[in-house]
Amino acid sequence: MEISTPAAPARSTAPAVTTPAIAIESLHKRFGQVEAVDGLDLVVRPGEVVAFLGPNGAGKTSTIDVVLGLSQPTSGTVSVYGTSPRDAVAHGWVSAVMQSGGLLKDLTVRETVQMTASLFARTQPVDVVLERAGITAIAGRRVGKCSGGEQQRLRFAMALLPDPRLLVLDEPTTGMDVEGRRAFWGAIRDDARRGRTVVFATHYLEEADTYADRIVLVAHGKVVADGTPSQIKALSAGRLVRATWPGARLADLEGLPGVDELELNGDQVLVHANDSDAVARFLLTSTPATDLEITARGLEDAFVSLTSATTPEVSR
Repeated sequence: MEISTPAAPARSTAPAVTTPAIAIESLHKRFGQVEAVDGLDLVVRPGEVVAFLGPNGAGKTSTIDVVLGLSQPTSGTVSVYGTSPRDAVAHGWVSAVMQSGGLLKDLTVRETVQMTASLFARTQPVDVVLERAGITAIAGRRVGKCSGGEQQRLRFAMALLPDPRLLVLDEPTTGMDVEGRRAFWGAIRDDARRGRTVVFATHYLEEADTYADRIVLVAHGKVVADGTPSQIKALSAGRLVRATWPGARLADLEGLPGVDELELNGDQVLVHANDSDAVARFLLTSTPATDLEITARGLEDAFVSLTSATTPEVSR
């Protein structure tokens, strides 16, 4: 559900451009005996598009809830544009697009946006946000008749009403088709060029790879890696060697140096190795393997390797 404030006073003076959009220091969040967030530190600068990624239970949602002022830290400090999260929301500086909820299915798309606009002291025109979200053509359609992707676009339009400085997105393109996802991210990148800060969580790792300026990986309540998509992928050392080898056995490759992982899928041999040249040379000269390919590891490999074990934070 979108973050909104009932008839808040007009925005206060805008924060200085040098003020971090989000500043988190030694954040802890406990639920009984469970340490959901364990000393997390993070600074997000204005205008950045940041992918906030991690496996289920890593502490992402708990951290985002604190940033949105929906819960209080057990200890540590969190500020949004130099003020408390709740004050930032009250000023209209923050909006969120969540994965589900927050919509009345008997209203039309336009009525939903108009009703949400009435909750704010200042908003962008309804027609502007409908156009920005790409849903002008369905403005008269009842929400219950909209597809999942169209409902996500509606949530995006609602979040744009206060013209927020920080936009927090949770699985924003769920239900969208390929064209819709591309148009959505085009709008997000355009907003970022105008100075809006965007933090998003997604299970579509290719979206993080393609559209984020920066990826923050979280595991066990801590930041375990922080950098550009290229830097994060580089942390997953080695390459993947793929070849066709009918009748191959894992034992045939176990003695090779620098091999991290071996897989057999039918006639396909997959070797994750630090020394891909040595593996390729062996396959081509000492085995009947054919159709050999060598590829760099992708973001998914880095995600799995960096979040599956305790890994020191890598700074940019």
